[in-house]
Amino acid sequence: MQPPFLQFGDKIAIISPSSSIDSKLIDQVANILTEWGLEPIVGEHARSIFGRFAGTKQERAADLQWAVDNKSIKAILCSRGGYGLIQIIDDIDFSHFELYPKWVIGFSDITILHSAVAAYDIASIQGSMAKYICDNNISANLLRKCLFGEFPSYTIPTSPLNRMGEVTGEIIGGNLTVLCSTRGTHFEPNFIQKILFIEDIGEKPYQIDRMLHNLKLGGILEEISGLIVGHFSDYEEDTEMGNTLPELIASIASEYNFPICFNFPSGHDPLHYPLPFGVPATLRVNDKEVTLTFISQNVSSD
Repeated sequence: MQPPFLQFGDKIAIISPSSSIDSKLIDQVANILTEWGLEPIVGEHARSIFGRFAGTKQERAADLQWAVDNKSIKAILCSRGGYGLIQIIDDIDFSHFELYPKWVIGFSDITILHSAVAAYDIASIQGSMAKYICDNNISANLLRKCLFGEFPSYTIPTSPLNRMGEVTGEIIGGNLTVLCSTRGTHFEPNFIQKILFIEDIGEKPYQIDRMLHNLKLGGILEEISGLIVGHFSDYEEDTEMGNTLPELIASIASEYNFPICFNFPSGHDPLHYPLPFGVPATLRVNDKEVTLTFISQNVSSD
Protein backbone atom coordinates (compact mmCIF):
# COMPACT_ATOMS: atom_id res chain seq x y z
CA MET A 1 0.00 0.00 0.00
CA GLN A 2 1.38 3.38 -0.97
CA PRO A 3 0.58 6.32 1.34
CA PRO A 4 -0.91 9.41 -0.29
CA PHE A 5 1.56 11.87 -1.76
CA LEU A 6 1.93 15.14 0.10
CA GLN A 7 0.17 18.35 -0.84
CA PHE A 8 1.01 21.94 0.00
CA GLY A 9 -0.05 22.71 3.55
CA ASP A 10 0.23 19.11 4.77
CA LYS A 11 1.65 18.49 8.23
CA ILE A 12 4.88 16.55 8.62
CA ALA A 13 6.10 15.35 12.02
CA ILE A 14 9.76 15.64 13.01
CA ILE A 15 10.68 13.10 15.68
CA SER A 16 13.89 11.66 17.14
CA PRO A 17 13.26 7.98 17.97
CA SER A 18 16.94 7.05 18.26
CA SER A 19 19.98 9.15 19.13
CA SER A 20 19.92 12.79 20.21
CA ILE A 21 20.45 15.56 17.67
CA ASP A 22 21.70 19.13 17.68
CA SER A 23 18.57 21.22 18.18
CA LYS A 24 19.78 23.68 15.54
CA LEU A 25 19.44 20.99 12.87
CA ILE A 26 15.79 20.51 13.79
CA ASP A 27 15.24 24.27 13.39
CA GLN A 28 17.04 24.26 10.04
CA VAL A 29 15.22 21.28 8.60
CA ALA A 30 11.88 22.66 9.84
CA ASN A 31 12.60 25.85 7.88
CA ILE A 32 13.39 23.85 4.74
CA LEU A 33 10.18 21.82 5.07
CA THR A 34 8.27 25.08 5.43
CA GLU A 35 9.89 26.32 2.22
CA TRP A 36 8.59 23.15 0.57
CA GLY A 37 5.07 24.24 1.49
CA LEU A 38 4.65 21.83 4.38
CA GLU A 39 3.78 22.48 8.02
CA PRO A 40 6.44 20.85 10.23
CA ILE A 41 5.27 19.75 13.68
CA VAL A 42 8.16 18.96 16.03
CA GLY A 43 7.61 16.11 18.48
CA GLU A 44 7.52 17.05 22.13
CA HIS A 45 10.74 15.18 22.91
CA ALA A 46 12.53 15.51 19.55
CA ARG A 47 15.11 17.86 21.06
CA SER A 48 15.62 15.89 24.27
CA ILE A 49 18.92 14.43 25.43
CA PHE A 50 19.14 11.37 27.67
CA GLY A 51 22.66 9.98 27.43
CA ARG A 52 23.17 9.03 23.80
CA PHE A 53 19.43 8.98 23.22
CA ALA A 54 16.84 11.61 22.29
CA GLY A 55 14.94 11.13 25.52
CA THR A 56 14.01 8.15 27.63
CA LYS A 57 12.48 5.06 26.08
CA GLN A 58 9.06 6.25 27.19
CA GLU A 59 9.54 9.72 25.71
CA ARG A 60 10.79 8.46 22.36
CA ALA A 61 8.02 5.87 22.15
CA ALA A 62 5.43 8.52 23.00
CA ASP A 63 6.60 10.78 20.17
CA LEU A 64 6.62 7.93 17.66
CA GLN A 65 3.18 6.73 18.75
CA TRP A 66 1.84 10.30 18.50
CA ALA A 67 3.19 10.66 14.96
CA VAL A 68 1.80 7.26 13.96
CA ASP A 69 -1.67 7.91 15.40
CA ASN A 70 -2.23 11.55 14.47
CA LYS A 71 -4.44 11.49 11.40
CA SER A 72 -3.56 15.09 10.49
CA ILE A 73 0.12 14.14 10.14
CA LYS A 74 0.79 13.04 6.55
CA ALA A 75 4.49 12.10 6.87
CA ILE A 76 7.04 11.30 9.58
CA LEU A 77 10.61 12.56 9.23
CA CYS A 78 13.04 10.93 11.63
CA SER A 79 15.61 13.59 12.51
CA ARG A 80 18.56 11.17 12.69
CA GLY A 81 19.53 7.56 13.24
CA GLY A 82 22.30 6.50 15.58
CA TYR A 83 20.94 3.90 17.97
CA GLY A 84 17.88 3.28 20.08
CA LEU A 85 14.85 2.52 17.93
CA ILE A 86 15.09 -1.20 18.59
CA GLN A 87 14.49 -0.45 22.29
CA ILE A 88 11.00 0.93 21.63
CA ILE A 89 9.74 -0.55 18.35
CA ASP A 90 7.86 -3.41 20.02
CA ASP A 91 5.92 -0.92 22.15
CA ILE A 92 4.39 0.84 19.14
CA ASP A 93 0.81 0.08 18.10
CA PHE A 94 0.55 0.31 14.30
CA SER A 95 -3.18 -0.45 14.07
CA HIS A 96 -4.08 3.19 13.39
CA PHE A 97 -1.15 3.54 10.98
CA GLU A 98 -2.52 0.64 8.97
CA LEU A 99 -5.84 2.47 8.58
CA TYR A 100 -4.25 5.85 7.75
CA PRO A 101 -0.81 5.16 6.25
CA LYS A 102 1.70 7.99 5.93
CA TRP A 103 5.22 8.27 4.62
CA VAL A 104 8.03 7.30 7.02
CA ILE A 105 11.38 8.86 6.09
CA GLY A 106 14.84 7.98 7.35
CA PHE A 107 17.72 5.52 7.11
CA SER A 108 20.41 3.88 9.25
CA ASP A 109 18.83 3.03 12.62
CA ILE A 110 15.42 3.80 11.07
CA THR A 111 15.79 0.57 9.08
CA ILE A 112 13.84 -1.29 11.76
CA LEU A 113 10.94 1.16 11.42
CA HIS A 114 10.88 0.53 7.66
CA SER A 115 10.73 -3.20 8.40
CA ALA A 116 7.91 -2.66 10.88
CA VAL A 117 5.69 -0.77 8.44
CA ALA A 118 6.59 -3.21 5.64
CA ALA A 119 4.92 -5.94 7.71
CA TYR A 120 1.67 -4.08 6.99
CA ASP A 121 2.54 -3.87 3.29
CA ILE A 122 2.96 -0.09 3.55
CA ALA A 123 5.57 1.75 1.51
CA SER A 124 8.16 4.06 3.07
CA ILE A 125 11.19 6.09 1.98
CA GLN A 126 14.79 5.26 2.77
CA GLY A 127 15.81 8.89 2.55
CA SER A 128 17.80 11.78 3.96
CA MET A 129 17.26 12.98 7.49
CA ALA A 130 17.87 16.42 8.99
CA LYS A 131 21.62 16.82 8.48
CA TYR A 132 21.70 15.66 4.86
CA ILE A 133 18.57 17.63 3.96
CA CYS A 134 20.30 20.73 5.33
CA ASP A 135 23.73 19.99 3.82
CA ASN A 136 22.98 18.65 0.33
CA ASN A 137 20.52 20.34 -2.03
CA ILE A 138 20.49 17.40 -4.45
CA SER A 139 19.54 14.94 -1.73
CA ALA A 140 16.93 17.34 -0.35
CA ASN A 141 15.31 18.04 -3.72
CA LEU A 142 15.14 14.35 -4.63
CA LEU A 143 13.36 13.64 -1.35
CA ARG A 144 10.98 16.56 -1.88
CA LYS A 145 10.05 15.26 -5.33
CA CYS A 146 9.39 11.78 -3.92
CA LEU A 147 7.08 13.10 -1.24
CA PHE A 148 5.10 15.22 -3.68
CA GLY A 149 4.60 12.40 -6.18
CA GLU A 150 7.54 12.57 -8.55
CA PHE A 151 9.27 9.26 -8.02
CA PRO A 152 12.83 9.11 -9.35
CA SER A 153 14.42 7.38 -12.29
CA TYR A 154 18.12 7.01 -11.55
CA THR A 155 21.00 6.39 -13.93
CA ILE A 156 24.47 5.79 -12.51
CA PRO A 157 27.78 4.56 -13.98
CA THR A 158 28.48 0.86 -14.06
CA SER A 159 31.02 -0.90 -11.84
CA PRO A 160 33.37 -3.75 -12.77
CA LEU A 161 31.85 -5.78 -9.94
CA ASN A 162 28.27 -5.39 -11.17
CA ARG A 163 26.36 -8.38 -12.47
CA MET A 164 24.23 -7.66 -15.52
CA GLY A 165 20.52 -8.36 -15.63
CA GLU A 166 17.07 -6.86 -15.23
CA VAL A 167 14.53 -7.40 -12.51
CA THR A 168 11.31 -5.76 -11.32
CA GLY A 169 10.31 -5.95 -7.69
CA GLU A 170 9.99 -4.04 -4.45
CA ILE A 171 13.09 -2.83 -2.62
CA ILE A 172 13.66 -3.69 1.04
CA GLY A 173 16.60 -3.56 3.41
CA GLY A 174 18.62 -0.61 4.63
CA ASN A 175 21.44 -0.60 7.14
CA LEU A 176 23.00 -4.05 7.14
CA THR A 177 23.79 -4.13 10.87
CA VAL A 178 20.27 -3.09 11.84
CA LEU A 179 18.76 -5.46 9.29
CA CYS A 180 20.70 -8.39 10.74
CA SER A 181 19.51 -7.41 14.23
CA THR A 182 15.94 -8.17 13.09
CA ARG A 183 16.81 -11.73 12.06
CA GLY A 184 14.67 -14.22 13.96
CA THR A 185 12.27 -11.54 15.19
CA HIS A 186 8.82 -10.57 13.97
CA PHE A 187 10.41 -7.43 12.50
CA GLU A 188 12.47 -9.43 10.02
CA PRO A 189 11.17 -8.48 6.56
CA ASN A 190 9.95 -10.84 3.88
CA PHE A 191 12.81 -11.15 1.38
CA ILE A 192 11.13 -13.36 -1.21
CA GLN A 193 11.52 -11.90 -4.72
CA LYS A 194 12.59 -8.53 -3.29
CA ILE A 195 15.49 -6.35 -4.39
CA LEU A 196 17.75 -6.09 -1.34
CA PHE A 197 19.45 -2.77 -0.61
CA ILE A 198 22.32 -2.65 1.90
CA GLU A 199 24.57 0.06 3.34
CA ASP A 200 26.55 0.57 6.53
CA ILE A 201 28.98 2.80 8.38
CA GLY A 202 31.98 2.18 10.63
CA GLU A 203 31.88 -1.62 10.37
CA LYS A 204 35.08 -3.58 9.72
CA PRO A 205 35.21 -5.71 6.54
CA TYR A 206 35.21 -8.96 8.54
CA GLN A 207 32.05 -7.79 10.34
CA ILE A 208 30.33 -7.08 7.01
CA ASP A 209 31.53 -10.48 5.78
CA ARG A 210 30.03 -12.14 8.85
CA MET A 211 26.66 -10.42 8.41
CA LEU A 212 26.45 -11.29 4.72
CA HIS A 213 27.28 -14.91 5.49
CA ASN A 214 24.44 -14.81 8.01
CA LEU A 215 22.11 -13.84 5.16
CA LYS A 216 23.60 -16.56 2.99
CA LEU A 217 23.40 -19.31 5.61
CA GLY A 218 19.87 -18.23 6.48
CA GLY A 219 18.75 -18.69 2.88
CA ILE A 220 18.03 -15.00 2.35
CA LEU A 221 20.34 -14.64 -0.68
CA GLU A 222 18.46 -17.50 -2.31
CA GLU A 223 15.18 -15.64 -1.88
CA ILE A 224 16.02 -12.18 -3.24
CA SER A 225 15.80 -11.21 -6.90
CA GLY A 226 18.38 -8.42 -6.97
CA LEU A 227 21.01 -6.65 -4.87
CA ILE A 228 21.81 -2.94 -4.60
CA VAL A 229 24.99 -2.11 -2.68
CA GLY A 230 24.98 1.44 -1.36
CA HIS A 231 27.52 3.43 0.61
CA PHE A 232 29.80 1.55 3.00
CA SER A 233 31.40 4.45 4.84
CA ASP A 234 34.09 5.14 7.45
CA TYR A 235 35.94 1.84 7.33
CA GLU A 236 39.48 0.73 6.51
CA GLU A 237 40.26 -2.10 4.14
CA ASP A 238 41.64 -5.21 5.83
CA THR A 239 44.44 -6.71 3.73
CA GLU A 240 44.27 -9.90 5.80
CA MET A 241 40.80 -10.57 4.37
CA GLY A 242 42.41 -11.07 0.96
CA ASN A 243 39.96 -8.84 -0.91
CA THR A 244 38.55 -5.34 -0.73
CA LEU A 245 35.16 -4.97 0.91
CA PRO A 246 33.31 -4.65 -2.44
CA GLU A 247 35.14 -7.77 -3.64
CA LEU A 248 34.09 -9.63 -0.49
CA ILE A 249 30.45 -8.73 -1.14
CA ALA A 250 30.74 -9.80 -4.79
CA SER A 251 32.35 -13.09 -3.78
CA ILE A 252 29.60 -13.98 -1.32
CA ALA A 253 26.94 -13.24 -3.96
CA SER A 254 28.84 -14.97 -6.78
CA GLU A 255 26.91 -18.25 -6.69
CA TYR A 256 23.56 -16.56 -7.31
CA ASN A 257 22.13 -15.28 -10.58
CA PHE A 258 20.39 -12.03 -9.62
CA PRO A 259 21.61 -8.68 -10.97
CA ILE A 260 23.90 -6.69 -8.68
CA CYS A 261 24.57 -2.95 -8.60
CA PHE A 262 27.55 -1.56 -6.67
CA ASN A 263 28.27 2.05 -5.70
CA PHE A 264 24.65 3.17 -5.50
CA PRO A 265 24.67 6.67 -3.94
CA SER A 266 22.54 6.02 -0.88
CA GLY A 267 23.62 5.65 2.73
CA HIS A 268 25.91 7.55 5.07
CA ASP A 269 27.18 10.18 2.64
CA PRO A 270 25.69 13.61 1.93
CA LEU A 271 24.69 12.63 -1.62
CA HIS A 272 21.85 10.33 -0.67
CA TYR A 273 19.42 9.15 -3.35
CA PRO A 274 16.07 8.33 -1.70
CA LEU A 275 14.74 4.83 -2.25
CA PRO A 276 11.01 4.20 -1.94
CA PHE A 277 10.66 0.83 -0.20
CA GLY A 278 7.63 -1.32 -0.99
CA VAL A 279 7.09 0.36 -4.37
CA PRO A 280 7.59 -1.62 -7.61
CA ALA A 281 10.93 -0.78 -9.20
CA THR A 282 12.85 -1.99 -12.22
CA LEU A 283 16.61 -2.45 -11.87
CA ARG A 284 18.56 -2.71 -15.13
CA VAL A 285 22.28 -3.42 -15.00
CA ASN A 286 24.34 -3.52 -18.19
CA ASP A 287 27.97 -2.98 -19.14
CA LYS A 288 27.49 0.76 -19.66
CA GLU A 289 25.15 1.97 -16.92
CA VAL A 290 22.65 1.10 -14.22
CA THR A 291 19.09 2.40 -14.20
CA LEU A 292 16.58 2.19 -11.39
CA THR A 293 13.02 3.25 -12.15
CA PHE A 294 10.09 3.32 -9.74
CA ILE A 295 6.47 2.66 -10.68
CA SER A 296 4.29 4.77 -8.42
CA GLN A 297 0.55 4.70 -7.88
CA ASN A 298 -1.41 7.92 -8.07
CA VAL A 299 -2.69 7.95 -4.49
CA SER A 300 -4.52 11.09 -3.42
CA SER A 301 -4.77 12.47 0.10
CA ASP A 302 -8.00 12.54 2.07
